[in-house]
Amino acid sequence: MSTKGETLSRQIKVKPKREFALNGNVKIVLLGSIIPVILLVIWQYLSHIGVLEAHLMPAPTVILAKIVEFAGDGSLWGHIGITLYRIFFGFLIGVVAAVIFGSLVGYFRVAEQLLDPMIQAFRSIPSLAWVPLFILWMGIAEPSKITLIAVGVFFPVYLNIVSGIQGVDRKLIEVGRIYNFSTFELIRKVILPASLPSFLVGIRSGLGLGWMFVVAAELMGASQGIGYLLVVGQNSYSPETVIASIVLFAILGKITDSILKKTEEKTLHWQDSFTKKA
Repeated sequence: MSTKGETLSRQIKVKPKREFALNGNVKIVLLGSIIPVILLVIWQYLSHIGVLEAHLMPAPTVILAKIVEFAGDGSLWGHIGITLYRIFFGFLIGVVAAVIFGSLVGYFRVAEQLLDPMIQAFRSIPSLAWVPLFILWMGIAEPSKITLIAVGVFFPVYLNIVSGIQGVDRKLIEVGRIYNFSTFELIRKVILPASLPSFLVGIRSGLGLGWMFVVAAELMGASQGIGYLLVVGQNSYSPETVIASIVLFAILGKITDSILKKTEEKTLHWQDSFTKKA
């Protein structure tokens, strides 16, 4: 009997159950899209029943049609391209300057006493206050716009680098000195890697401020850019153009921040940190 049972069990193949599992990135995108989709549906419904007036708050379908119109005539890609160009170079210059000054101020007490009070005073100046000065110095061409964005990026990156360096465990510094590291080696091999988490947070904050400053930059006599579309929408009393520009800023800002966040996760994969529960 046992032999017959074994034979039957071999003949009957039990198919394993296949569990449907979403890719991690897809799951994150889907979860992050829930609230925006709900808000869009509510917005569309309120516009449809007349609660939101079309000349003040057009429906999402009208906004989408406007973006498609810009894409259709080819002007959208030119505006996006020049805005990304300004953001990229302004961000790059701001980060490089922040790394240099932040490293000096964070490591050398004399540099902190000399430079930090002046930098903190500059940090208190509103972004729009720089606009007339940069126009006087550099005109309304690209250098003034890129410089303004670089100023916006500089301060959060600088603050996070200084905080990260000054928060490095003293024991790590002592280990570096035991191995006879020079000051430059100590900064490169011990201090900067230890302050990397704070530095990456500062970069993301700086990028966010860069997107805010690009609006002010593109008010400086620009003839192209998403910020320029905002001005066109305001002057032509076209709320759909204004809101379409805001939506484009939000989408591009989110995409660039996601790229930095993914870079941060890969760079800090060695970190034994708290993992959020699902």
